[in-house]
Amino acid sequence: MSERTRDGKPIKILNIVDEFTKECLVSYPARRIRSREIIFVLADLFLDRGVPTHIRSDNGPEFIAKKLLEWFKTLDIAPLFIEPGSPWENGYCESFNGKMRYELLDGELFYTLKEAKVIIEKWRIQYNTIRPHQSLGGRAPVPETVVPDWERLAM
Repeated sequence: MSERTRDGKPIKILNIVDEFTKECLVSYPARRIRSREIIFVLADLFLDRGVPTHIRSDNGPEFIAKKLLEWFKTLDIAPLFIEPGSPWENGYCESFNGKMRYELLDGELFYTLKEAKVIIEKWRIQYNTIRPHQSLGGRAPVPETVVPDWERLAM
């Protein structure tokens, strides 16, 4: 996804969505996103969540870069590229991008990249923990849990 700060400078947003749970695992805003940044973002994610067997993405230059594809090969990850001009093949992420555009980006004016990072991360957490999802029966992908008072006292 792309957006701009008030001064017209571009912001690229890398969104990574789990196809099964519909959870947005990462929303990474930056001025430019190259394969190196994707490797760093994915490495952090893999350390936290484990290494997947497949990753679905478009055919953007950052996703077909030799460095990234070689890294996938060493980790035994099969890249699944959608056909050019076929966003429906990556429907979960495209749906997420549309919701982010409509619910957040169309109503925000970012003055700095730092401001965009903070606001986007806050929205991502709300999307995952509070916002109901029709495909999940009106539940959030990762609902907030409330620790009862008696349990907090026992800690």
